[in-house]
Amino acid sequence: MPYTLWFDKAGKESLGLVGGKNASLGELIRADIPVPSGFSVTTEAYGEFFCGSAMRVRIEEILSKIDPQDMVSLEEASKMIRDLMAEASLPKKIEEDIRANYQALTQVFDVPDVPVAIRSSATAEDMPGASFAGQQDTYLWVRGSEEVLKRIKLCMSSLFTPRAIAYRIKMGFPHDKVLISIGVQKMVDARAAGVMFTLNPINGDPSKVVIEGNWGLGESVVSGLVNPDRFVVDKVTLDIERNVSIKECECIYDPIRLGVVHQDIPPERREIQCIEDQEITELARYAKRVEEYYGCPQDIEWVIDKQKPFPFNIFMVQCRPETVWSQKRKEPVLGKKSAYELLMEKALSRVKINY
Repeated sequence: MPYTLWFDKAGKESLGLVGGKNASLGELIRADIPVPSGFSVTTEAYGEFFCGSAMRVRIEEILSKIDPQDMVSLEEASKMIRDLMAEASLPKKIEEDIRANYQALTQVFDVPDVPVAIRSSATAEDMPGASFAGQQDTYLWVRGSEEVLKRIKLCMSSLFTPRAIAYRIKMGFPHDKVLISIGVQKMVDARAAGVMFTLNPINGDPSKVVIEGNWGLGESVVSGLVNPDRFVVDKVTLDIERNVSIKECECIYDPIRLGVVHQDIPPERREIQCIEDQEITELARYAKRVEEYYGCPQDIEWVIDKQKPFPFNIFMVQCRPETVWSQKRKEPVLGKKSAYELLMEKALSRVKINY
């Protein structure tokens, strides 16, 4: 089994090897959706790192002594485990494979120490009756082989945050049954970023695409740090309803501090729409294609590259099934009409043309 696998070589058949998030990136590429290049460090690599050493015995011993009702106990155990994993060395073959693939990525873009995002992709992120998504760490703008290796280990060790440990205990899920893959993905120099849903998440209306965004990296939107701009796009006419908010904070890379920071948005940009109408329309088109490809409503993370011209500046960096309205009993949304009836009614309505 491989230790690494490029996104364009993976898909749903690779779920157990690269986890849900990375498998979804592979599927997006197959659907001809723009995705930043990268590769997965597979669950095989994690298993060999975790299981192939005395570290596993020590971790199991620490976990066996946890009182899940005692937060101090959870935090102490988490720190001990994460310190163990940070200090341990990856097996040489795995380390060499990661270095070689990272070097290949730098050659693709002809950029020394190309900046990458390091994200977790666990095999049990969205299981029936349990969701492990969002429990692991993400590292942005990581540069150089040494930093990449360091952050990969930290990302692996985030399987053992206090929250993740407590959740598995609560759900009765064995700690050693959750495996993790790590995505190493070219960073997009974001002008703006955010999320979009292929239905309206407020009322479940399937005839709309809802796009939320802010200046800078999408973490400010995903984490709820800001009140984002919100655009509701009709799937048939592509008409746009706009709600441009006052955006006071953005998440950006600081080349002086060599890291991602939150900073105030200059007053002149706070009330300006963070993406252009043509970008909104193009995002909605991609949303429709993604939903058609998967056959169900999707929750998608997108980013606009400030270094590229439209339409080559739009990328998807994550995609997963929408989990709220998709699990409700299917019934008409508006006026007892089906989604098909609503779409056809809109498509056949008179259109006013101004000469």
